[in-house]
Amino acid sequence: MAAIRGAICAQNDAKDISARATELVEEIVKCNKLQISDICAVIFTCTADLDACYPAAAVRELLASPQIAYVCAQEMNVKGSLDHCIRVCVIAEGIAQSDCKHRYLGKAAVLRPDLA
Repeated sequence: MAAIRGAICAQNDAKDISARATELVEEIVKCNKLQISDICAVIFTCTADLDACYPAAAVRELLASPQIAYVCAQEMNVKGSLDHCIRVCVIAEGIAQSDCKHRYLGKAAVLRPDLA
């Protein structure tokens, strides 16, 4: 079992949050060659300036698996941190932690330049 991390920035409207969350999870699934049945949970955090919708709602439709657990939470408000940011942790079976390909897309690449 492994935890695959990533992040992306979005505008504060439901359409963009949904699109960016979906883009991020699709990229993680594709790059790690995951099957939907491998995914146990998807945990999102968003900065406080993203409150138009839950990112998990669109991803739940995308993955269409009732076995996957979804959680959304608000990111800590740290001075000087990246704003308009969606972070994700995809927990999956069938992949070793050392083989994970984490994805930090767009402006969120500054969070982990070593993994972007």
